[in-house]
Amino acid sequence: MTIARKQGRFITLEGSEGGGKSSLMTVVSGYLRDQGQEVVKTREPGGTSLGEQVRTALLDPEMTEIHPKAELGLMFAARVQHVETLIKPALRAGKWVVCDRFTDSTYAYQGGGRGIAAEVIEHFESIFLGEFKPDLTLLLDLPVDVGLKRASAEGVPDRFEREQTVFFERVRRTFLLRASQTDRIHLIDALQAQNKVAEDALEIIRTTCFGDHEGLS
Repeated sequence: MTIARKQGRFITLEGSEGGGKSSLMTVVSGYLRDQGQEVVKTREPGGTSLGEQVRTALLDPEMTEIHPKAELGLMFAARVQHVETLIKPALRAGKWVVCDRFTDSTYAYQGGGRGIAAEVIEHFESIFLGEFKPDLTLLLDLPVDVGLKRASAEGVPDRFEREQTVFFERVRRTFLLRASQTDRIHLIDALQAQNKVAEDALEIIRTTCFGDHEGLS
C-alpha cells in the first residue's frame, strides 16, 4: 500500500557521535520511497553550496580559533540558506525531507557543549527560522564512551570529534533535556542492534507521520 501526500514532511535525525544517523538515513529514506513519497536527503551544516563550505570550515581540525559565537553564527547562516533554498521548496513541492542534524544539534553542541545560553540560541532561531521546525525528530541516544569508540573507528576525527569526553556528556544531557520538553523528539536506544533501531524508527514514522500504520509495509 502506498500513500501520497500533497504536503511534504520534514524529518530530522539527531544524536551524538557514533549513534548511527547515516545508516538510519538510508533506512528511513528507503522506507518513505516505498510508501510512494519523493525524498530529499540532506545534512547540516551542508545541503547547499554555502552550507558545504561552512561545514568544511567548522569540521577542519586546523580551525582551532573559531569563537563559539562565531561558530553559532556560521551554523545559522548555513541553516537559513538551507531552509529557504532547499528544504522549504522541497516541502512545498510535496517532497519529504530527511536531514542529518538540525537546530536541536545547535542547542546541544553550541549550547550544551560550548556553553552558549539557550536564550541566545532561541533568539537566533526566532530571527532566522521564525516558527519553522521539523515535523518529527528521531534522537539516537547512547552512552558517550560507546559513541566515541564507534566514531573513532570510522576515520580521522574532525574538529568536533576531538573534543573531550566532558564536552560530549554536556551535549548528550542537552539532547535528552530537549527530548523531555517536546513530543516532536522521539528517543531511540542506539545501543540496540542496528535492525532494532531501524524497526523502532520506522514504527515511530508510521504512527506519527502516517497516522494509521496498519497495512503499511
